[in-house]
Amino acid sequence: MKFGPCPTDQAAGCILAHKSALAGRVLKKGHVLTGEDCAGLLAHGIDTVVVARLDPGDIGEDDAAARLALSSMGTGLAHDAAFTGRMNLFADRDGVLVVDADAVTAANRIDPAITFATLPNFSKVTAGRMVATAKIIAFALPGDLVEAAERALRQAIRIAPFSPHKIGLVATELPHLKPATMDKTRRVLQDRLRPSGSAVLAERRVPHRAEDVAAAMQDLVREGADFLILFGASAVVDRRDVLPAALDLAGGTVRHLGMPVDPGNLLMLGDLHGVPALGAPGCARSPKENGFDWVLDRLLAGLAVEPADITAMGVGGLLMEIGTRPQPRETLQRKSEPRIAALILGAGKSSRMGGPNKLLATLDGKSLIRHAAEAACAADVAETVLVTGHLAEEIAAEVSDLDLTLVHNPDYADGMAGSIRAGMNGMPAEIDAVLILLGDMPRIDAEVLGKLIAAYRRNPASLIVTATANGKRGNPVLWDKRFFDALKALSGDVGARHIIAENPDFVTEVEIGSAARLDLDTPEALLSAGGLLPGKPA
Repeated sequence: MKFGPCPTDQAAGCILAHKSALAGRVLKKGHVLTGEDCAGLLAHGIDTVVVARLDPGDIGEDDAAARLALSSMGTGLAHDAAFTGRMNLFADRDGVLVVDADAVTAANRIDPAITFATLPNFSKVTAGRMVATAKIIAFALPGDLVEAAERALRQAIRIAPFSPHKIGLVATELPHLKPATMDKTRRVLQDRLRPSGSAVLAERRVPHRAEDVAAAMQDLVREGADFLILFGASAVVDRRDVLPAALDLAGGTVRHLGMPVDPGNLLMLGDLHGVPALGAPGCARSPKENGFDWVLDRLLAGLAVEPADITAMGVGGLLMEIGTRPQPRETLQRKSEPRIAALILGAGKSSRMGGPNKLLATLDGKSLIRHAAEAACAADVAETVLVTGHLAEEIAAEVSDLDLTLVHNPDYADGMAGSIRAGMNGMPAEIDAVLILLGDMPRIDAEVLGKLIAAYRRNPASLIVTATANGKRGNPVLWDKRFFDALKALSGDVGARHIIAENPDFVTEVEIGSAARLDLDTPEALLSAGGLLPGKPA
């Protein structure tokens, strides 16, 4: 390929290197110039243009990118059309991405104009997630370089699909461990298992003694469990501690203890007569990603995990701040008619209200939760989900005649994040975006929701659409499905503000006025807005 300045009157058939503006139109970078284009450029006084001219045997950027991407595809992948020298690959099933790292590195070292990038090896992915991209930097490449890259990348990536497992859960008890904590641990585990179609077959809660744990494991395997997960009331700190000792007693094998991932250090890997047995670290009681997820996901996808695999996890194993950015090129994959759901958070205890549940307070003759539910049901959404918690029956009674789905959050006292997780896990699989509303914002109506939805539909780069009041961000917020995993991993009472802050390139703001920041948390705020506390006469 020859690259450089060329007299405009000789440039027909060449590739334009830089954007050029003509009257009423723009010639984009990469455009193949026609005689008419050249005449137009000359008429604008442009007598020289920078172009690329292909040599015999050269392969254009789109064809080259397509050849690399298609060559790399193993099982479980789909692709889009090549465009501007790029072709993207997507998972066509839920599972774990498996990458031949040496093959990818070899391809990238053939020529600087050849680039092939993937998500981190062994990433958990859902169907539709972008996992790799082939990008050709130059306008064309010699055919022998493209062929060499094809050979290097041959089936270099694949998706190992999840398969459903019947999980036997053993949890040990000590006086300091509350039953409510053990209940929550099981719910968090069930959420982790859901993407693979796995479920807890049975749970055994036993004293924190090796003999009792060993007997529980043997019972669960006899009952049909094909995967064992062990939660100790006390952390495993030695090879002779309760969980590894129990696996020995049951006739199993402890294959590895500990991992260089934080959080997740105190993990145990073993098996009992061919059934995987994972001793969970304490951090696995939380929905936040930790080293336990890395091993669990691989095993659920049928991938072998050896001690050498675990000891190799240290680089990148510091997980205290896990990024939540989606892949920006994924915007090309948005459906023409995305299905949007509304999620109403109505589970809180209203602690700042001083006793009454604020969602049962009335304004303009109807309860606050009724305002939110009617707005969502009247909006252009495919599904409405209301998360209940505190006084769930009373909240449900307020909306019993509306077309919505109720999801109960038993961990509502832990904060907003638990309600978001519960609601997201209750969403139908085909939902492409979710509009999250607070139940105590009665001035948010269907018209406001329509503005957010319109902004999302208008621009494929708008992955987060947030309402603002005089330029300050508030609620509601619409989230594209690329953030669903991040929303499901929230914890505490901070909501998802940090995800917005970490992804400024994907945020679109819609000004709706004071309604975006009007929430009625205190009796004073409610009364000043003209509302009435529950049980007070009008």
